Amino acid sequence: MKIGIDLGGTKIEGIVLDAGGAELGRQRADTPQGDYDGTLAAIENLVSMLSEDHGVSPEVPVGIGIPGAVSPKTGLVKNANSTCLIGRDLSGDLESRLKRTVR
Repeated sequence: MKIGIDLGGTKIEGIVLDAGGAELGRQRADTPQGDYDGTLAAIENLVSMLSEDHGVSPEVPVGIGIPGAVSPKTGLVKNANSTCLIGRDLSGDLESRLKRTVR
């Protein structure tokens, strides 16, 4: 199984895929505008709902796409349309909250 998150400027969408890549479930939430902690909470909620609904093990990592880039030097977000992400350790902060690897 796999969990993927598409973090956009207006919506956050999560998906669960089985080992063969078939979609098992999908959830969507509004992106909290300008609110980094709210964005983390929304992602955490989506991952929790998808995991519970589809029996996804806590060892399954989460893949995330964001509206920006991650600096290879610092690991911090840069050039993001969602400006509240800029200068933040999104992967590290999500790993702490989710207790999962984030890629």
